[in-house]
Amino acid sequence: MGKDLEEMEKKFDSIDETLSTAAKRVAPLQSLAIAAKALDTRTNRAVSPALHLLHSFKLSESFQHKLIQLSHKLSIEKNPRNRLKKLLKYVQCIDQLNKAINLISLDGEPVIQKLQEVVEFLSRTKATDQYRTERLKETLITLRALYESEVDAMKFDGLLDEALLNLQDEFEIMLQQMKHQKIGEQQADEDADQPVPVVSELGTKMEVEILRRIAETLAANDCLDICIDIFVKVRYRRAAKALMRLNPDYLRTYTPEEIDEMGWKSLETAISLWIQHFELAVKTVFLSEKKLCKQVLGGLPEVLIWLECFVKITDKIMAVFFRFGEGVARSNREPQKLFKLLEMFDSLEKLKLEFTEIFEGESGADICIRFRELEKLLVHASSKVFWEFGLQIEGTSDGFTPPQDGSVPKLVRYAVNYLKYLTTETYNAPMAKVLRTEQIWKAGILSKPETDENLLKDAISNIMEALQRHIGSKSSGYKDKILPHVFIMNTYWYIYMRSRNTELGKLLGEQYLKQKYKSVAEESAYMYQWQAWGPLVSLLEKEESEQDTKATAAYVRGKLEAFFKCFDEISKRHARGYSIPDADLRAQLRGATVKLVVPVYSEFLNTHSTLLSGKSYVPPESLQGLVGQVFNGTDRTGNGRLKRQDSKDIMPARNSVSGEGELKNSRRSRSKSVDV
Repeated sequence: MGKDLEEMEKKFDSIDETLSTAAKRVAPLQSLAIAAKALDTRTNRAVSPALHLLHSFKLSESFQHKLIQLSHKLSIEKNPRNRLKKLLKYVQCIDQLNKAINLISLDGEPVIQKLQEVVEFLSRTKATDQYRTERLKETLITLRALYESEVDAMKFDGLLDEALLNLQDEFEIMLQQMKHQKIGEQQADEDADQPVPVVSELGTKMEVEILRRIAETLAANDCLDICIDIFVKVRYRRAAKALMRLNPDYLRTYTPEEIDEMGWKSLETAISLWIQHFELAVKTVFLSEKKLCKQVLGGLPEVLIWLECFVKITDKIMAVFFRFGEGVARSNREPQKLFKLLEMFDSLEKLKLEFTEIFEGESGADICIRFRELEKLLVHASSKVFWEFGLQIEGTSDGFTPPQDGSVPKLVRYAVNYLKYLTTETYNAPMAKVLRTEQIWKAGILSKPETDENLLKDAISNIMEALQRHIGSKSSGYKDKILPHVFIMNTYWYIYMRSRNTELGKLLGEQYLKQKYKSVAEESAYMYQWQAWGPLVSLLEKEESEQDTKATAAYVRGKLEAFFKCFDEISKRHARGYSIPDADLRAQLRGATVKLVVPVYSEFLNTHSTLLSGKSYVPPESLQGLVGQVFNGTDRTGNGRLKRQDSKDIMPARNSVSGEGELKNSRRSRSKSVDV
């Protein structure tokens, strides 16, 4: 057992010695394997990227060939839809080519550097034979030369550059083809309300998508500025051309001096067109352009570039609209212009919210500021015209004679109808807002202004008071003592009747109208009646006299002769000098005068009936008819018979100066909206 163990131990020692000898002999081979593996890894790290670089060169070459083919197909394609599809493929191919070139440009330098390091390592360590090292050097030189010569040419001078130029042309052509539809095709009549057309899409989804892809492709190839210039230039022309179809020739006249020289009808039409066109431009043309800007340019890396482009497109067009509005606001402040100023202001107020939404952000700040400045100018101009209207009414107290027949002066007719028109639904709210805005400017934003209704009521009451002072001043210019009463009666009755049951009457209040105008008219009618007809009645007043004497009979006959002589004078005076144009007022005066005169005459006849027996005299019924004919526009002829006179004999010709002419010697005619 012991011997067996010793022999076994000797065998182990022998095996161990053999293994040690083998290990010493294998060790160099193991080192060589490790070195070979390390060399292979180092070489692969340089060669694999180089192979990928060569593959990228092959890809770029294939994309260039494909680009040539697509360009040819695109040039001969006539069907619009098929052409759009080919154009989309063309853009995609350009993107692929650009990606391949960028990959070559990005990877080229690191790949060549790694290859250079491997060549230097092999040359230094002689890890491989000289033939393989030389071949690797030649490959390195060729790759470096290819990279240095071809990359810049592919990016800036090759097919990619040509394709980008073609793409710019396609971009411009497509933008030009996107037109605003139905702008100006359905022009409304001058006095008709035309609804603003609904915003329409400028292009199909495919067209917009291709434009977006083109814009992104151009931006990715350092052509963003060119892309924006093309977009702004083409879309500005399209928007301007769309609005030019509306024939806005009036916009050529925009300075205050030029506007003052325009006839009123022309200016009135121009302002109405400006309101319509301004709204249409904002709600239709500009909204469509903004939508297209966002769709095409909204995906670019510069997030808000599309808003800046939109503002550039609209800025010049808005400037043309603004300068006309500013010219109108700064022109002469004539009374009839107030209504058009209020229409302009009201249209801007209705557009304000939408306008600020369309011209949002920092890009549209300047346009929004100018919009607000125009509103301020219109508020200032409207308030000035309104207040100066009252001053002009008072300013006409001197220099113009009152109507010689006591009729209503044209200035009063103009002023009443002017205020009636101002208080209609169309103008009362804008006028009240103008007055409130003006009050806030004067008192400060923290002040508590009155309600719109009270502001407008107080303002119009001031004008009415100025009108009353004007009437009082005019009434003092008559030499005839009866005419002032006829004048005041006619004028105040006209104001009351034309104001009641209207928006003006509702605003001022029925009680106000009765106290200020109806009661004054009735008092003047009473004074007219006693001064015009009182002397006639006094001729027949009772007097103590002896009965049945010849002297008394002669005295009674003399009274009747004096009565009818006085009646003839009154009739002629009414026919030639007194005018009561209102039929209702004339009927009331006729009835009151009949009640005043005929009962006294009847009583006189009854009292002296015995003295007048056998004598011819006018019966009370006939006298009633004669009195009625005085107010109906009749007179007595020399033979005592009644004869209907022509209206031109009854009513003397009136002063031909218009109400507005009394306000101001204006070259313009009044607006039809406030004609009497």
